[in-house]
Amino acid sequence: MHDTLSIDATTGLLIGARQVLSPHADERPPGVLPSLLVVHGISLPAGEFGGPWIDRLFCGNLPATAGAGFADIAGLRVSAHAVIRRGGEISQYVPFGARAWHAGESSYQGRAACNDYSVGIELEGTDLLAYTDAQYDSLAQLIRALCAAYPTLSSARLVGHSDVAPGRKTDPGAAFDWPRLRAMLA
Repeated sequence: MHDTLSIDATTGLLIGARQVLSPHADERPPGVLPSLLVVHGISLPAGEFGGPWIDRLFCGNLPATAGAGFADIAGLRVSAHAVIRRGGEISQYVPFGARAWHAGESSYQGRAACNDYSVGIELEGTDLLAYTDAQYDSLAQLIRALCAAYPTLSSARLVGHSDVAPGRKTDPGAAFDWPRLRAMLA
């Protein structure tokens, strides 16, 4: 999908990616570097793809009346570092060195507050619909770029939202092919 992806270590921005910077982010705690990769799934409205709604949600200007279920989420202050659309296009919302608000109440291996030390990557999709080849290609390339830019990250520390918020979140869901992604990263 892409030539080799790279991240500007100074700005934390993915070079060449579409940038839609979210106000729903802040600095990581002092001395904390990203050390966990969290894969999510998102669609707005549920089960529909394309359109401006993910951008609008992450930027805090989602109209409550524009779609089914929007009234419940319009006021949320949430973001992710990046979203990979169905065609493999990547949009970045938060610099990778900063803290995005993607995991909510969460923990990994006994360590709480995953937003403090993780990178959140959203895939446009649903728990039960297969993700696309282009999304897997872009995700694998983005993970390789992140691991190159941040030595504290590793493809061995790669989990789903459901792993850090069990019982509360199910994404990226049963349709996500973990063995396929892990083979692509090997």
